[in-house]
Amino acid sequence: MLFSFGVFLIGFGGGLFGHGTLTATMNLAPKEQSGLALGAWGAVQASAAGIAIALGGVIRDVAASQTASTTAYAVVYSIEIGLLIATMWAMAPLIRREAARRASA
Repeated sequence: MLFSFGVFLIGFGGGLFGHGTLTATMNLAPKEQSGLALGAWGAVQASAAGIAIALGGVIRDVAASQTASTTAYAVVYSIEIGLLIATMWAMAPLIRREAARRASA
């Protein structure tokens, strides 16, 4: 039950993240470059998703060969949570800059 709830939260959070990054991309891009920004966002999202799925499978398989299957999934999800935290940390300066820009406007 806890695993299913965790998978749901990760999927839901991933969906919100995708929507949020698309919205931010479209809002931050200059009007004349919004098509280019959308294309770049799509390419990055698709590439990142493909790489993440492949690496997640490889990491799970390697961890499963060394430990129990449940531990292998825990390893993959722990890495994912760490990367999500790193992403939020990396986005903080962008959020502060945008907030300062809006406050001065």
